Amino acid sequence: MNNQIYLDYGATTPPRPEVIELVCEVMQSEWGNPSSLHAWGERSAMIIERSRLQVAQLLNCDSSEIIFTSGGTEANNLAIFGTAWRYSTPQHLIISEVEHSAIAQPVEFLQSQGWQVTYLKVDQSGKVNPQDLIDSIRTNTVLVSIIYGQNEVGTLQPIAELSKICQAAQIPFHTDAVQVVGKLPIDLENLEVNFLSLSAHKFYGIQGIGALFIKKGNVLAPLLRGGGQEAGLRSGTQPIAAIAGLGIAAELAEKELVEESLRLSDLRDRLFALLTDLPTLIPTGEMNNERLPHHVSFCQSLLNGREIVRKLNNLGIGISSGSACSSGKISPSPILLTLGFSEAEATGGIRITLGRDTTAENINFTAKVLRQVFSKS
Repeated sequence: MNNQIYLDYGATTPPRPEVIELVCEVMQSEWGNPSSLHAWGERSAMIIERSRLQVAQLLNCDSSEIIFTSGGTEANNLAIFGTAWRYSTPQHLIISEVEHSAIAQPVEFLQSQGWQVTYLKVDQSGKVNPQDLIDSIRTNTVLVSIIYGQNEVGTLQPIAELSKICQAAQIPFHTDAVQVVGKLPIDLENLEVNFLSLSAHKFYGIQGIGALFIKKGNVLAPLLRGGGQEAGLRSGTQPIAAIAGLGIAAELAEKELVEESLRLSDLRDRLFALLTDLPTLIPTGEMNNERLPHHVSFCQSLLNGREIVRKLNNLGIGISSGSACSSGKISPSPILLTLGFSEAEATGGIRITLGRDTTAENINFTAKVLRQVFSKS
């Protein structure tokens, strides 16, 4: 394992030692039901509220605006369905063409139930034009949801501008910030966002826990009904240990965020630079500061993306691909097709995402391996 290089931090991150230690400690000694009135329950409830505060401090919002969920997917679903279920008849939604499936599929379901949906087009970098949002707003638009940092090509959307447009039109705005939280500063005190989704395992917490920011004054219908936990929006006994892990991961991310973001962006740019003269590889996504700091992505037409992933895996390097395999046939990435790439290019997309353990030596070796892979293709 020591010789292996993990470069798929966009898929999941290894829990930090501090997270593992705290999660184990809480599981061993603070397992009380936080809804119970006795001392065991009170101690668990205190852990939850401390973690809620830690997450709120990372996002610069009030702790009462944080609702814990099972992860980013549930947070996204709560924002979408929680809005939709407040209406007795179908209304109008706006999303982009490059949303994560945790947004796109719930919206597709609502569309099948009679909801009107506008899909905002993007340019070749994957960015939404704010004017298109302005032009798409209708009298019955009840929610706009735009991904903050695109998971496959790394492009950051102009969230501040988009959210201001919605604020002026008095339309709630949601952003899937799963790839951004813990990687870039987010100031919800000064960002006109009504709802924001995050997931712990994208910034060194454990899998199975996330949160939805719900700005004060906004109302959602719950997905789960029962005990009324999480302000009635997410019934079910809270996973104390997982929440504690999310809290400490958020606290540590806040302390290291600026320095680590700069370090990662330097490594990101280094990898792009080492491969810039390789004509086979076409960089995808935005290529300036409007890109996730840890994100590198390419497409090409010599090999399908899954082949490249396997070749690098055999050499001890873990990356990911945007293509999918269905019934034995490799299908192109819908995101890359949307960005205007050919089917061959969209089948050959790869994503390399960096993290806390990534070094310059890792980057140099990965670039060398990619050159070897394509020199033999």
